Amino acid sequence: MGLIYYAVGYTGYISTLDWDGVSPDPRSVGGNNYSRIFADPVFWAAVRHTVVFYVATFVIQTALGLAFASLLHARLRLATLYKVIVFIPVVLAPAIMAPVFRHMFAPDGELNWVLDHVGLGSLAQPWIGQTSTALPVIMFITIWEWTGVTFVLYYAAMTQIDPSVLEAARMDGAGNLRSLVSIIWPEMRGTTVALAILGAIGALKTFDVPYLVTIGGPNYATEFLGTYIYRQTIPLNHVGYGAALSIILLVMALIMALILQFAGREPAGPRSRRQRKARD
Repeated sequence: MGLIYYAVGYTGYISTLDWDGVSPDPRSVGGNNYSRIFADPVFWAAVRHTVVFYVATFVIQTALGLAFASLLHARLRLATLYKVIVFIPVVLAPAIMAPVFRHMFAPDGELNWVLDHVGLGSLAQPWIGQTSTALPVIMFITIWEWTGVTFVLYYAAMTQIDPSVLEAARMDGAGNLRSLVSIIWPEMRGTTVALAILGAIGALKTFDVPYLVTIGGPNYATEFLGTYIYRQTIPLNHVGYGAALSIILLVMALIMALILQFAGREPAGPRSRRQRKARD
């Protein structure tokens, strides 16, 4: 833990320097790096991409994870096989799958080949070669990769719900959809908050998929804070500026986690008071 705090402190110190990472005489610039950040259009584009990416991936992953968990709780045949299929993308390294997706979404890739052969050739396009579709492709890959985690957490949360509560709801005439919306979903509020926090932090430090698939392009269309920090620090040798970006990223992650944590607190309504009374 002390090593982490030291690294954060040292990064903060470097963020006040104009340094290429190897020169023996770095020049102190105070807060100039931070002033540059707030006037940097690429930084704001990366922030905008992060927000859009987080909202889209969180909503879709939550819906898919909840749907998969609900279906596989219904005692389907071959349920174990389905669980494995849903979770497999989580254990596949992005470095392995990136070439597959680059080829799939290339102008002469499998996706356009399928569109051509089903009579939808007019929809074929260079998916990762144009600014209008590159970011949605990155979102699709991320959703495919991480929906398994959402599914597992929701599936585990569902097993903690008292079966007698669901049975009573069914006796009162509640169908599966009504039980899911009125009983199961509210009972998993804590899991949803945890997923929202993890998703927010994950979106802020997204690096591997956009870097391996599009390298932040085209024309910064898939630039995220992680890829921009790497671009400034390694290829461009702006180590001080990259360190300042890292500090901004850390602050944003802490603020977002706190906001989601407070927003996700269960209100002290009648149900909460009944739970406290039962514990007492």
